[in-house]
Amino acid sequence: MSQAANLDLDEIAAAVTASPRYMDISPELVQRIARQEAAKHSSFKDVVKNTRTKLHQVGGAYLAQEPPYERWLQQAQEAGLPGNLEALQRHCLQWMGQHASTRERLPILEQLYSAVFAELPPVHSVLDIACGLNPLAIPWMPLTAGDSYVAFDIYGRMVDFLNQLFATGPLQFHAERRDVLGDLPYPQADLALVLKTLPCLEQVDRQIAPRLIEAIPAAHLAVSFPVRSLGGRSKGMPEHYSQHFEALARQQAWQMRRLDLPGELVYLVEK
Repeated sequence: MSQAANLDLDEIAAAVTASPRYMDISPELVQRIARQEAAKHSSFKDVVKNTRTKLHQVGGAYLAQEPPYERWLQQAQEAGLPGNLEALQRHCLQWMGQHASTRERLPILEQLYSAVFAELPPVHSVLDIACGLNPLAIPWMPLTAGDSYVAFDIYGRMVDFLNQLFATGPLQFHAERRDVLGDLPYPQADLALVLKTLPCLEQVDRQIAPRLIEAIPAAHLAVSFPVRSLGGRSKGMPEHYSQHFEALARQQAWQMRRLDLPGELVYLVEK
C-alpha cells in the first residue's frame, strides 16, 4: 500500500489552506501537489509543509502579500476606468508593481508587446496562461473593441479583481481560477501568452512544457523565461532556459523566433 493511501488528502488540503497565504489558491492545484507529496512522505506534518513550500515556489514567491484589490477597484471607479486610457495606464503600472513577475517587466513593457505583435498577423483573441497581473498590460497591446482576452491563474481573488476591472471595457474579457496543469480544454486564440510560466509549472510537473504547449489551440504562442532570479542574480539562467527550450522546440518541430529583451527571454512559437 502506498504512503498516499494512509493519508487523507482532504485533511491535508484543509490544513494547507488554513494559512491565509494559501486559502485562495485553486483547490485542484492544492490537491495535485498534496497527492504528490503524500506519495513521498508518510508524515502528515511533512506533507502539509512540503505542499505549502511547493505552492510558494509555484505562485506565492511572486506575491509578497495579497494586493488591496478592493482599494484598487475603488481607485478604478473614481478614475473612470477602464474608459480613460491615460489613467488606466497610470494605475496599471502602479498595480503591476505588486507582482514580482510583472514588476520585472515594467521597464520593457511597451518594447515587449510592440515586438511580439509586430511579428504576428492581426490578433483578435488572446489566451493568457498563469496570467498573474499581466492582463493589466492590455493597454499596451494593439487590441480593438470586440476582441477577446481569456486569462487563467490560480488565485481566486486576483481573477475576481481582473473580471471586475475589465467588465465594462471594450474587450470581451474573462479571467478564471484554474490549475493549468490539468487536462481541461483551452479556448481557441490567435495568440497565447505563456510568460515566465513554464519554470513555475515545472516545479510540479517536469514534463509539462510539451504537453501544455501542444494542448493550447493557438496559432501563435509567446513563451518567455526569466533571465534573473527573484533576488536579481543571473546564475546562467538565459543559457539554461534557451538550451532547454530550443532543444524541446527542435524535438517537437515547432517553428520559433527568439527575441532577446532586457530582463526577459521571449520565443514566438508557431506549431
